[in-house]
Amino acid sequence: MGGIYLHIPFCKQACHYCDFHFSTSLKKKSQLVQALGRELQLRKEEVTGTIETIYFGGGTPSLLTSEEIEYLLQIIHTHFTVSEYPEITLEANPDDLSEAVLIALKKAGINRLSIGVQSFFEEDLKLMNRAHNASEAIRSIELAAQYFQNISIDLIYGIPNMSEERWTQNLEQAFKFQVPHLSCYALTVEQDTALHHFIEKGLIAPVDDDLAQQHHAILVEVTEKKGYINYEFSNFGKPGFHSRNNMAYWHGKPYLGVGPSAHSYDGHCRSWNVRNNIKYIQHIEKDALPIEREKLSTTDRYNEYVMTRLRTQEGVSLIEVAEQFGTKRKEYLLQEARSHLRSNMLIQQDDHLRVTKKGKFLSDGIAASLFLVNLD
Repeated sequence: MGGIYLHIPFCKQACHYCDFHFSTSLKKKSQLVQALGRELQLRKEEVTGTIETIYFGGGTPSLLTSEEIEYLLQIIHTHFTVSEYPEITLEANPDDLSEAVLIALKKAGINRLSIGVQSFFEEDLKLMNRAHNASEAIRSIELAAQYFQNISIDLIYGIPNMSEERWTQNLEQAFKFQVPHLSCYALTVEQDTALHHFIEKGLIAPVDDDLAQQHHAILVEVTEKKGYINYEFSNFGKPGFHSRNNMAYWHGKPYLGVGPSAHSYDGHCRSWNVRNNIKYIQHIEKDALPIEREKLSTTDRYNEYVMTRLRTQEGVSLIEVAEQFGTKRKEYLLQEARSHLRSNMLIQQDDHLRVTKKGKFLSDGIAASLFLVNLD
């Protein structure tokens, strides 16, 4: 078993770009934490093997109290086999990270922080409607470094009107703190978000894909110079600080997701919980799981394998494709990859297909071109 993901669906306010499931009302927080604990117990039989990672995502998990975190971790340790040194990550907003909170988080068992900085510039934070300001972002990292060694920060590039200089300054600010891990994402416009409506009305400039690609090229170049390894498209870590949770996901390890809207994967099936806090709580209080399940076909699993592995440093293993999906699919993959090999978007080395620096920003599109509808 890879890990356990806990979705904490609460936020102080709604970021303009976010389409994750969350609520800005904390009235049901205590009930929902109890429901998370109960779901863990109800689903313990689904898990075989050792839990290597525990991840508090959201939403804003830093809205939990240390007592609530300890409660959930205690249930996991009681009902699951947890490795001796698990990676236990909590996503946190800078405005939540006072010194007292950081001390409490460490005492509760958190050993890795993922801080949602997004940008060190006020104009970017206001455009995205983040709850923190630039000085809080800086202060949170300075404080966190006193209590945690394993720290990651999130940054967003491709923001309208963000110059290459400002993006570079964002990265340089992160380097000043010697943060060992960066997760960097291109701003995307999701349907029915505030950002989408503002762009439709002309209140905000449209997202420019060419600008995002330029920012990504800068990101890859400067992080490499600073000793970071781009082990997955969006993730950059110093040696010894690659996220075990992220690695498990991109390498197709099973994981159990609990909480409203949380997804799970057991190697053959995907499942997901209802995307509604009240309905989730009502089901769990009756010991009923509000879950939908989907059994993946061989074609589904092949496509997911190609999509996830092509984003990683290792790339797609042709040996694994043949072993897991058959030689016919391996031959199909090589045939479809030819044009990308000729254009130097892909390279074949050591029986692996990997994206080149030229093709890295387009890796998802390249992967999609290698998908198959059915080959049975």
